Amino acid sequence: MSKRETYESRTEALLTPIAKAQGVEIYDVEYVREGSDWYLRAYIDKPEGVNIGDCEAVSRLLSDELDREDFIEDAYILEVSSPGLGRTLKKDKHLDKSIGEEVEIRLYQPRDGQKEFTGVLKGYTPEEILTEVAGKETVFARKDIALIRLALDF
Repeated sequence: MSKRETYESRTEALLTPIAKAQGVEIYDVEYVREGSDWYLRAYIDKPEGVNIGDCEAVSRLLSDELDREDFIEDAYILEVSSPGLGRTLKKDKHLDKSIGEEVEIRLYQPRDGQKEFTGVLKGYTPEEILTEVAGKETVFARKDIALIRLALDF
């Protein structure tokens, strides 16, 4: 397991009882470098949506636990937030909750001259994402997908 995966996994383990006690669910945890800074991001959610108070309470409690455990070697910035409306669908649990929703898919390489598609998520397998794009069933290999997220309706 890489350092990043270890940090994310251990953080999620610390966050699980905190999230439960605060009435939120863990959407995702990521440890990423942006420029010269490292960020530890915890995304939380609940059916009616999270607010700043939820994020603040979880952040304070998680920060205390991270300080107590002190397993992250690098200096980092802790952020706790909502995954947002155009949330990225990284895990199968994200896909499960999004079946029937409109999604945007960005491919690494063009297919039929385009790299971006919008359609309704119909299902998935470990190898494929099944959608309906412009009324036509369209299957994308997961290995070809750079990004899949909920589409924003404005």
